[in-house]
Amino acid sequence: MGNICETLAVDFIDLKSQQALIRERLDARIAAVLDHGRYIMGPEVGELEERLADYVGVKHCIGASSGTDTLLIALMALGVGPGDEVITVPYTWISTAEMIALLGARPVFVDIREEDMNMNAELVEAAITEKTKAIMPVGIYGQTADMTQINLVAQKYGLPVIEDAAQSFGATHHGEKSCGLSDIGSTSFFPSKPLGCYGDGGALFTDDDELADLMRQVRVHGQAKKHHHPVLGINGRLDSIQAAVVLEKLELFDDEIVKRQKVADCYIESLRSGSLEVVVPQVLEGNTSVWAQFTILSPERNAFAERLNLQGVPSVSYYSVPLHLQPVFKGLGYAKGDFPVAEKVGEQGISLPMNPYLTDEEIEIVCEALG
Repeated sequence: MGNICETLAVDFIDLKSQQALIRERLDARIAAVLDHGRYIMGPEVGELEERLADYVGVKHCIGASSGTDTLLIALMALGVGPGDEVITVPYTWISTAEMIALLGARPVFVDIREEDMNMNAELVEAAITEKTKAIMPVGIYGQTADMTQINLVAQKYGLPVIEDAAQSFGATHHGEKSCGLSDIGSTSFFPSKPLGCYGDGGALFTDDDELADLMRQVRVHGQAKKHHHPVLGINGRLDSIQAAVVLEKLELFDDEIVKRQKVADCYIESLRSGSLEVVVPQVLEGNTSVWAQFTILSPERNAFAERLNLQGVPSVSYYSVPLHLQPVFKGLGYAKGDFPVAEKVGEQGISLPMNPYLTDEEIEIVCEALG
């Protein structure tokens, strides 16, 4: 990305406007936590879990300390360990593959589709071996992967699917909510996410009673009851204040999704009517998106970013080095050219300002810069 000018006309992410709308209720929620003093796994956590399970349409929600820890908890609950393989994508934040490797298992990458930048479901079956323990697709930038096809392949081989929905919570796939599409759904409440807290936090979702119980144990050091630890676990507990924040932000969430779609529609119209040589993001048939980011492809990304910057419009290039090219994963044996679509998207992807509180004037500034 080009150097950011001193004064930007548009915020890339705006948390201040949202907070102003709910500040009084946030203060009351946080004051309640301070009053009862149960700062970790307090009553707000249970309330949030109940609300989110109902929102997604599953039996169980398990709040946790981060969207990274939720992936680790899910993998541990499934018994993933040394010698196992987990199929995922190279175009994502490192947590997805990092948690697989931390357990001694091997991340096995399959390429993405350019249209939606998510896992190419047609490539999954060929990546399955006798060592495959699970499949972990990622809902990048706000929409799910082709979960229907991925689930069909997984069922054929008796494999569980963990949906990494850190960016797609609130989206739908053929009318069903993200996080309720597979054996386990995992999301993040990192502040910049469409539904975020004011620190770290995350949640897991499942309809499987046994898995839910096991993930709850893993979340608290493998503890089934006081002083009884039947499995290895981690400290993955959710703070009460963070749960309180998400509870209040959840009240705005559906309306904010509508507003994000309005921003995306304006950008898409400007890009399609303009003269820029870019690839506009597509929402797949049967999907809706929460537009966690609005990411386009430009063969002249750096020049494009500089052009935006000069007009006061910030931009970010996410995941510019795909995971198979990261030094930490050199031992996996992958090389440049192995996943050409992920590499192209990494080289050309650029994200525009996206938040539900962009004003009409700010949206117009961005659209003019795109013209």
